Amino acid sequence: MTAWQDQFRDIDWDSWTPHQRATLVFVMRNGEILLIHKKRGLGAGKINGPGGRLDPGESPLQCAVREVQEELCVTPVGLVSRGLLRFQFVEGLKLHCEVFTAHDCLGEPQETEEATPRWTPLHEIPYDQMWEDDRIWLPLLLNGQQRFDGRFLFAGEQLLAHELLVRRAEDHS
Repeated sequence: MTAWQDQFRDIDWDSWTPHQRATLVFVMRNGEILLIHKKRGLGAGKINGPGGRLDPGESPLQCAVREVQEELCVTPVGLVSRGLLRFQFVEGLKLHCEVFTAHDCLGEPQETEEATPRWTPLHEIPYDQMWEDDRIWLPLLLNGQQRFDGRFLFAGEQLLAHELLVRRAEDHS
């Protein structure tokens, strides 16, 4: 067992409290997924779904809608929460992210100062340009049959250790 795995195992995830809360949204329609090339902030230069940090008093659902509107000038339709991601960075940041899917969006995605949109066929997702954890949980999101709760330890952009809890989508316990 590596020192990183020991450090991961020593995290008390039950009492773990994030510094920031955020959302991610994946719009899927006609065999494609709406991804972005992120231009600034955490993960700049990477491919991801649109999303960002919750404003004070904002629910995750409200944040998901607002972030997609700000980043791509469209409104997601049919948002459903699919999973939770907890990121502990050895540098100190603790980030809790709720992941949503949408079955469509109103309007056509536009490039903004924050992101460049790209519709991508579901079988051509560019995992090599995304965060390392995406290849672990994104396939579960795409099949729509499971909810997930992921816990990840990162050093910068390098994934050091993780745990993924999975349950059927209709099981909300």
